[in-house]
Amino acid sequence: MLLLILKTSIATLILAIGMTAVTDDIVYLWRRPVLLMKSIIAMYLVMPAVAVLMARVLDLPERTELALVILAICAGAPLLPKKLIKFGGDPSYVFSLIVNTSLLAIATVPASLHLLAGTISLDTSTVTPAHVAGVILKTFLLPLGIGMLLRRAAPALAGRIGEPLLKIAGIAMGLCAVVALAASLRLVFEVGLPSLLAFAAFTLAAILAGHLFGGPDPSDRISLAIACASRHIGLALLIAANARDQHALELVVAYLLASAVVSIPYVLWIKKCPMQA
Repeated sequence: MLLLILKTSIATLILAIGMTAVTDDIVYLWRRPVLLMKSIIAMYLVMPAVAVLMARVLDLPERTELALVILAICAGAPLLPKKLIKFGGDPSYVFSLIVNTSLLAIATVPASLHLLAGTISLDTSTVTPAHVAGVILKTFLLPLGIGMLLRRAAPALAGRIGEPLLKIAGIAMGLCAVVALAASLRLVFEVGLPSLLAFAAFTLAAILAGHLFGGPDPSDRISLAIACASRHIGLALLIAANARDQHALELVVAYLLASAVVSIPYVLWIKKCPMQA
């Protein structure tokens, strides 16, 4: 029941985000190729390199090393638009970033798995572009597209119901997250302190990379920093399932908790000193 409510809330949230977006938002980064390239480098090259370096240098459990690498290549979290706009990101950049990186993930995730096959113990042949495209289509592109079509066909209706849907879905997701965390707290402790610290260090490196690559505009730095620190959990679980990792759920919960602990101070700093960000 909880999973159904969570999935429905996510789909509703993305639908509502689509109601607030316009087609020009998608091509925002196409008109800014330097910013697009820096965003891709930070999300799809720097973070996987950080994960591989951590896996080789640190003395971590094998399952944690696997989780770090999988999470690193699964960028483009579908809920980024709500998070980033709330924290001061540029709406056009945020929307263009998430759409374009989600489309890129269809090719980059299988390619990254193939390139990293020697680093992680995983049957990469089972994670095809079709599998990745299916997850992205169902979890992000389909509800987003419906929302955009609704805005185009009935702009008055979309404008009237978009904001209430965002609030209702956000509240429902928050409640689900609290319940899920409470139910999974035991799993988090089973992961162990070294793994939690590794996830926290990875998130800190992601925020730093995004902040540096985001350029001089504070809103771009905020957007890219949080984008780099966010993962597409659906894709990560798909890959973990093919790895037959029995600890996938507890590792994901541990990462989300460690990531939140590291991200909160950055967000508070942004809100307190927006011009310095």
